[in-house]
This record gives sequence, C-alpha cells and structure tokens, in this order.
Amino acid sequence: MPKYISFPRVEGTASRQAHADLPKGTYERELGKEGFYGPSTQMYHRHPPTGWTSWKGPLRPRAFDLTKLEPPRGSDPWAAPEILGNASLRLRYWTLPKSMTELARNADGDELLFIHQGNGQFFCDYGHLALAAGDYVVIPRGTMWRIDCAAPMSVLLVEATGSSYQLPDRGIVGAHAIFDPAILDVPAIDTEFRAQQEPAGEWRVNVKRRNQISTVTYPFNPLDAVGWHGDLAPVKLNVKDIRPLASHRAHLPPSAHTTFVADRFVVATFVPRPFETDPGAIKVPFFHNNDDYDEVIFYHAGDFFSRDNIKPGMLTFHPSGFTHGPHPKALESMLEQKKPATDEFAVMIDARDALDVGPAAAGVEWAAYADSWKTEPK
Repeated sequence: MPKYISFPRVEGTASRQAHADLPKGTYERELGKEGFYGPSTQMYHRHPPTGWTSWKGPLRPRAFDLTKLEPPRGSDPWAAPEILGNASLRLRYWTLPKSMTELARNADGDELLFIHQGNGQFFCDYGHLALAAGDYVVIPRGTMWRIDCAAPMSVLLVEATGSSYQLPDRGIVGAHAIFDPAILDVPAIDTEFRAQQEPAGEWRVNVKRRNQISTVTYPFNPLDAVGWHGDLAPVKLNVKDIRPLASHRAHLPPSAHTTFVADRFVVATFVPRPFETDPGAIKVPFFHNNDDYDEVIFYHAGDFFSRDNIKPGMLTFHPSGFTHGPHPKALESMLEQKKPATDEFAVMIDARDALDVGPAAAGVEWAAYADSWKTEPK
C-alpha cells in the first residue's frame, strides 16, 4: 500500500467511533483511499449526503435488470453479453438455455462462475462437480469445461483478465474465518465423469484468447482424464457455506466480506448476518466516497435492505467519484431495525479501474435509478 500522509485528528462536532454514536441529528460520510483498506475520514453532516434533487452527466449511479436481457440462441458462454468491463475484468451474464454441446476454454484469464438460477453438472479436465444456485466455481485459466443442465440456468461470468483468483488475506482473524478452505469442493474423477467420456465422437473446444474465438476439433472427447495430482484445480463454494464476519457494536465495511481477490479487483459476498445490536451503532451501510474503486453489486436473493425497488437478477453500478449509500427508505431504519438479521444474498465487485458499460446492459437499464435517492427542494 502507498505511504499516505496520515495524521488522525478531530475537528468540530464528531463521533469518537466510526459508524457509531453519531452526533444527534447528523449523517456520517466516509472518505477513504484504496476502497476500505486505506486511510479514511468520517464526516458528520446535517443532511443525508445523497439528498440531491437532480443528476446530470455520465457519472450517475446506474442499475440494470439482467433478467430482461435477450437470451442467446446457443449455449456458448463466450456469446453471453458483456455487462461491464475493463482491461482487468470482464463481466458477462449468461442464460444457458440447454446443455453445452461444445467445450469452452478461456486463455485470457481465470473465470469465476456464479450460479444465480438453476442446477446442472460441471465437467472439466479435472473431473465432475454438481452445480446448484448460489455456487461459485473458480476455473483456472486454460481449463476445458462444459455444463449439462436439465433446465435453463442463469450464470454470472466474472473473468480475471490476465490474472488469477486467490483467497483474501484474513489477517488476525485467521485462515478459517468467513469460510474454512476445507469446505472448497474440487472436481472428482467419478462415475458421472467417466460416463460422459462415452460415446466416442467428434468434440469441439471454443478457446477465447484476446476476446477472439478459435475452435479446436478433436475426434474424441478431450475430457478423458483417468486421474490427476497437484495443487491447481477448479474449486466450488456455495454462499450458504459462508459465515460472515460480524460486529454487534459497529457496522463493518464491505471489504470484511471479501471472498476472492484478483489483480485490480475483489469479489465480496453479502449473506445473512445479525444486525448490530449496540443502540448507537448505525445498522445500514454508511454513506461513503469510494473514490478509488468502481462498485458493482449483483442481487441474487432475499430482501436487499439498503436498496428500494431492487429485485433478484438486477445489478447496480456506482462509478467512483461521488457519494453513495442507503436509499431514503432504508435510512429510516439507520439506528433501529425491525428484524434481528439481514436475509440478502448478493455478489459485490470492487474494480480499481474504471468500468465501461456494454451495449446489452444499456438496453436493460433502469434509467431513473439516480432519482431513487432524490429529495424534493424545500
């Protein structure tokens, strides 16, 4: 991390603890560097920092209903529409209408699948995994794979372009916090895997390199391994196996829920957790200027307590450079929640470099999303 000029001070009326015991009648806003990892300052305002009355220009917060995307005709993941992207990250939304009849191989970087809807069987060089909604599957760069599904599936594809997925450094909480690495499933050379090797016949592999597709044809199924050993393989993790860090006295930042890291971006997972119980602790995400990262959230399931009019299958995009935080309806419960715990499941991506919106996403945008924070002039 860069060596920032850092000198903790207190000026004016302020809380002695971030995210708790706010001065009466104030709203907290965090200004930070390096997302939530670097130095930061908490400001205390008389009005909600998102209480704008209008918004003009390209920096606006954006929301997309990915369930309205036109489904592809085939089952090729590389034909899935790109939602957001930059040089380090490509985010696609894939509706898999039927089982794949050809293999896929990404030569541009590791691939992360998040199964939003449906279930199926995943076959790759290393063997077989059963898939269900809520599964993450990390696929190392260069792995050949395909999915068999009994019904259509919806999958979020997150490519770590030119890099690899790793587990986050959990620091003083230890390697077993959030999820124990022992819970990670790896493909098995099992009965299902051996069965898919027959019957013999021609198979094609669609290889993506520099976002261009090459097709390699084999007179046999190349997923014909009889065994392997080593420490490189796809891994699977279901969101229900994630045990989130929690603090009953102060709201933790999203970075506490980091699941995977890659070069220039991180992937975090929001899963159900108890609300803070300390009377002075804020119980909604705090307003913040995430000025070094673009923030993306894909909503998987549940009640998204900090957002209004957001449903499963939608995605929000908050470019760096402006303050964002809970919607006005959620803000009403800033210090007291009606329920003991959240019940949301969501995938968050924080990207260090600016993301571009793909044409397909622009066609399913909720254009009035920026107005969902709007307050009327007095």
